[in-house]
Amino acid sequence: MAEKQRYTFIDEFRGLIGVMMALGHSNYYFNSAWLSLDPLDPFFDNLPQFLLRYMGYLCAPGFLMMNGAMIYYVFHRRLNNGEGTGHIRWGFIQRGLFLIAVQLTWVNSSWGAFSRLRLEHYGIIATIGTSMLLLIWMVTWKWQARAAVALGLFLVHPLLLKIPYDHDGPWHYLMQFWVDAGHFNKYPVLPWFALAIVGSVMAHFWFEEWKDPMRRARNSVLTGLALIGIAWLVRLTDDYGNIFAYDTFFSYSFFLVQKYPPSLAHQFWFSGAVISLVGVFSFIDAKSPLLRPLAKIGRVPLFFYAVHIPLLAIFTRRLGLFYREGAVAESLYGWVALMVVMYPLAIWFTGVKKRNRSWLIRMI
Repeated sequence: MAEKQRYTFIDEFRGLIGVMMALGHSNYYFNSAWLSLDPLDPFFDNLPQFLLRYMGYLCAPGFLMMNGAMIYYVFHRRLNNGEGTGHIRWGFIQRGLFLIAVQLTWVNSSWGAFSRLRLEHYGIIATIGTSMLLLIWMVTWKWQARAAVALGLFLVHPLLLKIPYDHDGPWHYLMQFWVDAGHFNKYPVLPWFALAIVGSVMAHFWFEEWKDPMRRARNSVLTGLALIGIAWLVRLTDDYGNIFAYDTFFSYSFFLVQKYPPSLAHQFWFSGAVISLVGVFSFIDAKSPLLRPLAKIGRVPLFFYAVHIPLLAIFTRRLGLFYREGAVAESLYGWVALMVVMYPLAIWFTGVKKRNRSWLIRMI
């Protein structure tokens, strides 16, 4: 029977993503820049505002890739424990559908402090759930086949974006579900599913090929830097796969690659960043418990996501306190206050999950 092993460096990295995401959302609720900012085409003219927005670019790729990696790991661990393929897939199907339901009901409404039900928006959690429903049929493929599919989606997606459609017509649901970003869905499935596949490919190496932490760290950093190098080459061409041009090399616009929908440069850039950082976390985790506090959040990422947004929304929008009245400093103050509340809640819910094995608690 395959032994269940907890890879702490994965929990730590997911915790980092959660903390960064909380800062990005605090910025969304407290920063007055969002009164005029177009999230589909953001631009900032000063470094602090740019950095505050840019650090959040790592979050969605990080969650999709970690989700793909853990689907691969859990699927094969359960398979090695003697469970049937159909039974394992049914468990993932339930979770994927649960994530979609959470997005359509709880998450959508939480952004507005539960002022109304918003079933008409898809969103990142639903896209993660959909990617799970797709990946479970590929997770038994060899890593080379999965890598080829991910690369194919990377390269084909820019071509699919050229398909014309009426943004107010009925076809916008189909296009924004799969390909383009808009009011229905800022996270179209195909490009973000590609990142989940990349995560499943890397899981083969992180958990099977590169078991030694030092080898895992070294190879992950090198792989990630190679992908970032490809991203820079794509960006420098200012042609295929680049949705928005940049002003000059190393300008804000050079680094702020298109996220909604993700450009080709974005896909290589942030998949490389995630892989490199996982390597760094593997190295640090093997040497020191320095990052262990982040694992408290990384063990309950859905709970953390589903609770911190309504806390921010209720405080700012429902109670009318400081909603988009500040800037960078106010965003940081709000983030610190949020973490003071959320960190003990994450520890508490980790204990709940250990004690309570009911279906609902396991899904969260």
